[in-house]
Amino acid sequence: MKIVCEKEKLIKGINSVVKGVSSKTTMPILEGILLQTNDNKLKLTTYDLEIGIEYIISCDIKEEGSTVVNAIMFSEIIRKLPNTDIYISLNEQNLLVIECEGSLYKLATMNPDEFPELPKIDIHNSIEIEQNKLKNMVRKTIFAVSNEENRPIFTGCLFEIKNNKLNVVAVDGFRLAWKSVFLDSKTHDFSAVIPGKTLNEVNKIIQDSFDMVKIGVSKNQALFELDDCKIVTRLLEGEFLNYRNAIPNGFETRIRVNKNILQDCFERISLISSSSIEKEKKYPVKLFIDIGKLTISCTNQTGDAKEEIYLSTEGKNLEIGFNPKYYLDALKSIDDEEIFVDFGTNISPAIIRSVEEDGDYIYMILPIRLKE
Repeated sequence: MKIVCEKEKLIKGINSVVKGVSSKTTMPILEGILLQTNDNKLKLTTYDLEIGIEYIISCDIKEEGSTVVNAIMFSEIIRKLPNTDIYISLNEQNLLVIECEGSLYKLATMNPDEFPELPKIDIHNSIEIEQNKLKNMVRKTIFAVSNEENRPIFTGCLFEIKNNKLNVVAVDGFRLAWKSVFLDSKTHDFSAVIPGKTLNEVNKIIQDSFDMVKIGVSKNQALFELDDCKIVTRLLEGEFLNYRNAIPNGFETRIRVNKNILQDCFERISLISSSSIEKEKKYPVKLFIDIGKLTISCTNQTGDAKEEIYLSTEGKNLEIGFNPKYYLDALKSIDDEEIFVDFGTNISPAIIRSVEEDGDYIYMILPIRLKE
């Protein structure tokens, strides 16, 4: 194998596939990047048996070949080389030789025949969506994915296609994030739960562009296809929350508020709520809604804080407590200037939604019981 490749292209490929490298494995081959050449293309592949990533780079291929090299060592060397052409070859001792200007490195390699093949996916259903739309949908939901491995189905996002609309939903038991968008082309209804880990990596690879990404699913696998990149992942099994039934329809109390003002208040209040003293304790932020006014407060051993916002209110007065992090995560993902926040009782979830009637997101946050 002998190739000449621009450093910039090589780095882009490495950055795209490196998250498919296994960090905890007894199989050294899974810690490597598979390098394969074909028709002036270099294909980089990583696979940790859960997520597999392929990326194709245009290169000057002098001699065909394939090998596996340790991903961390290879990527760090390439990253630190000068910004020019890099010469890569496999010598008679099966060492990967990397040359660039005055630099020369030789790395041990592994047998490419031992590298596991990525699953062949028999796609049952698929959609195409602009990369910027998908990127936005993942950004607006991924923060609500659960980290609790005892409920694996909630460690992923539900991708549900219904009536030509894509709904992406995440839930962790304390909050729910739901973002939707209409698809440009007709498609069948289907649903799949894609691991949050995979979606985080997909979002780093796709661009904020109008280029399309194709998402295909089989019984237990999903495939994301871009021009130069493919990402294969297992699907999560189990029954996802019936999220439509979990979201209250009406409200007892409603506020209409400038999103940025509310976010700024929560960020200041959270300085007291998450203070360094008694780190193990969770101090809720208290919301008191009166006619035309919202008071946000928090008291603990560090001190106390209070913020007041004058705004539009409907319905009953209410006192209710929340984890401020959950509120901030939702507010940071919203682009609208004004939002509605709907409340039921002081033990009912709060719903954040767009003021626009055709709003395409909903956030639901469960309250914390306040001590009498």
